[in-house]
Amino acid sequence: MPNDIARLASVIDATCRIRGDFVLRSGIRTGEYFDKYRFESDPSLLRRVADHMVPLLPHDTEVLGGLELGGVPIATMVSSLTGLPVIFVRKESKTYGTRRLAEGRDFAGKTVTLVEDIITTGGAVKNAATALRGLDATVHSVVCAIDRSEAGVNTLQEMGVSTMSVLTKADLDEAAS
Repeated sequence: MPNDIARLASVIDATCRIRGDFVLRSGIRTGEYFDKYRFESDPSLLRRVADHMVPLLPHDTEVLGGLELGGVPIATMVSSLTGLPVIFVRKESKTYGTRRLAEGRDFAGKTVTLVEDIITTGGAVKNAATALRGLDATVHSVVCAIDRSEAGVNTLQEMGVSTMSVLTKADLDEAAS
């Protein structure tokens, strides 16, 4: 692992890995939790993550798509660094007002690169890619801060979506040891 990525992994791990008694979404109890919002709410740490995301963006990216909720601050920072426009992609369309799935610029006919904080199974990315494709966007890539998916669990490649990540769970585990 390059030194700058190792240092970033170390800082993110120290900032986000917390110990206590937690119940996960699955209902499983654990003594350790990774609170991703701790790095997303720290402007300098968020900037460091975004700086590492910029070179991962595919060259044909026309619009960044920040996924609700964790992908929004990262996509906004990457947009600020690159000058690329950004849309904010909801988990489902609003039932009031504009009733849009994605807020921001028009993205129909454009290549949208999704931006996510953490990918575990890829389910949210899969749903967003499918929905945006249905609205005439081209979606073939997602860039994430941390890919913590286990082998065979992230099936995004099967639907033609490549995953590029700044860090992996292995990077964070190595930093913690």
